Amino acid sequence: MMRLGYRVVIVPALVLATLGMTAFRADRVDGQSAVAKRPAAGLKLTAVLSEHRLDVTRGDSLLGTYDISIGKDEHPTPNGTFKIKKLIWNPRWVPPDAEWAKNKTAKAPGDKLNPMKVVKIFFKEPDYYIHGTADLNSLGGRASHGCLRMNPTEAAEVARWIMAHGGAPRPENWFLRVLHSRREEKVVYLRTPVSLTITK
Repeated sequence: MMRLGYRVVIVPALVLATLGMTAFRADRVDGQSAVAKRPAAGLKLTAVLSEHRLDVTRGDSLLGTYDISIGKDEHPTPNGTFKIKKLIWNPRWVPPDAEWAKNKTAKAPGDKLNPMKVVKIFFKEPDYYIHGTADLNSLGGRASHGCLRMNPTEAAEVARWIMAHGGAPRPENWFLRVLHSRREEKVVYLRTPVSLTITK
């Protein structure tokens, strides 16, 4: 999908190296990075499952549009409106008590085989969240067990939007430390929950 109207923001090589990516995109508002702006009311996420798309809006302004993969037919992504109250940076992965995960083993934060990648954004605890994926070719399809999967760099960007507008902003050096450590989970609770609406 072609995205228009964005400016590229270069972030320190340390962040790119720890994410394993080559670019980190952030919208610009009033000459500064919008993810760094003060918390403001009205941030909303909308996932349209039929279009495999996640939109981030604030009021009437579209801040970002992202490709996602959604739940398989046998593990559908739930519809409805949910409140995001918690995120985990560098999350560990523990196989759920489910048949599909019977032979899976736990993965530590930062493990290359950890399916959560850099951040996990809970929207229906404990089992449903937004997270990254190493399989970028799966974006635009049905590939998950009910979660919303994204490009890891874009998941990190959305997490920063959520924190900035959910009453839990952090300075840039906080993100640098978190992404540099990779081995330590960082749990963030929002003072103001952010709405996520998932529609068919």
